[in-house]
Amino acid sequence: MKVMLGFVLALAIGAGARLVSIPAPAPPALIGALLVVAMTVGYLVTDRYARDRASTTRPLCGGPTGETQKDVN
Repeated sequence: MKVMLGFVLALAIGAGARLVSIPAPAPPALIGALLVVAMTVGYLVTDRYARDRASTTRPLCGGPTGETQKDVN
């Protein structure tokens, strides 16, 4: 249902932009659209993969003062 609503909304925005003669808020070429899709899929896959991994470098990250932990094993 959400996907269909997204497609309808995208088509409505595109048609509205065309009717009032403003540039469409999307890449005009197929390669540009594929780039947007590839970036979105890459972001989603990385988010799903990184979510389940343990943080191994947390002691190396600085806190509010920028200081790291002294004993890192």
